[in-house]
Amino acid sequence: MSTPLQIDRDTDGIVTLWLEPNPAKPRGGVVVLDAWLIGAISAACAQIALDGCTGLVLASASTRVFVAGADLAEIDALDDAALHNYLQRGGAAFAAIPALGVPSVAVIHKAALGGGLELAMHCDALVGTLPAEGEKPWMVGLPECGLCICPGWGGTQMLPARIDPKAAMVATANGAPWKCADVPAGLFACVLPAGSTQAQMIDEAKRWIRAQHAAPSATPRFAGKHAPRQAISPRDAARMEAALASARAAVPPSPHADACFDCVHVGYTRGWDEAVTAERAHLVRLRHTPEARAKLTAFLSKS
Repeated sequence: MSTPLQIDRDTDGIVTLWLEPNPAKPRGGVVVLDAWLIGAISAACAQIALDGCTGLVLASASTRVFVAGADLAEIDALDDAALHNYLQRGGAAFAAIPALGVPSVAVIHKAALGGGLELAMHCDALVGTLPAEGEKPWMVGLPECGLCICPGWGGTQMLPARIDPKAAMVATANGAPWKCADVPAGLFACVLPAGSTQAQMIDEAKRWIRAQHAAPSATPRFAGKHAPRQAISPRDAARMEAALASARAAVPPSPHADACFDCVHVGYTRGWDEAVTAERAHLVRLRHTPEARAKLTAFLSKS
């Protein structure tokens, strides 16, 4: 099986999967989640599953971003049924990462926004770094609510499971990413010193993977082919309910914020599948609101 993405394998069987810009839409070397990349990720994960591996490192071939987010122009051109299908295909491609059943790490060397962060959070751990002296800080987070829409690939479910849940809910509902130096504790398993190279980050990711294999009793989640994502679940209901009440009090009501909060509620009462279904329904609905149309039109006019 041939895949459009580069796959490197080391002598320990750890695979590095390189995310690359769409060759038909190079966008100055920026990696964007579009239908081409979603299909390429799906094909690459199928090949990796066929060949087997002991771990997965997800890295970006772009020198400018990890992943800048979804292709909003591509999404906005779809009718509602086609957008539902698009989001489902993306979710299935991302789900192929935990389905490998091996430790996985995303190497966040530059901006990871929206769908790019959602893709990264389907990995077990994230490794980050800080900008070199004089380098502009890059952003990490879920900015969708800034466009009066909401995440559609599990962001409302995964971010509160990795960092302080109230902080995650408030930031998502406000569409407010963080500068890389201000990312809350818990999102990154490790942050390398300023100016670290991507090669050094990949080495650190592989060290993390090897450490998981060295402590099998501490990592039962890697057993089998259905290892779960780190996400809200009914097991966390009491903690998430308290965080949600606090987040609601901290964020002015709006259709997009309410949608995010509804998804959180669905997540801790009914689980991942229903919560992501709710995300997609809200996203498809919200993009037709006057507020979202104005924001999206302004955003796309600058693209």
